[in-house]
Amino acid sequence: MQKHVRKLLTVVTEASLERSLVEDLRELGAKGWTITDARGQGHRGKRSLDWEHGGNIRLEVICDAALADRLAAHLREHYYDNYAMVLFVLDVEVLRPEKF
Repeated sequence: MQKHVRKLLTVVTEASLERSLVEDLRELGAKGWTITDARGQGHRGKRSLDWEHGGNIRLEVICDAALADRLAAHLREHYYDNYAMVLFVLDVEVLRPEKF
């Protein structure tokens, strides 16, 4: 079984950004993504789903290194200063590289 290395870009941020982030992903060329609800505590305090202003989301994109870099740079430039956001990138192995 042949495996292919891709990047997993993970973004944990405010749920209120979901619509804008999806538009950004489409415009920048992401083929797909997964978004789930997220809870936790960090630098900007505790975030939970029952918080009246909304919780957090975890957005994940598997893609090639160039797109991961482009997406991360765009998110840092447009959102980091004004929103709670954590980005991290990991190497992952996929079995069907054409999907990503």
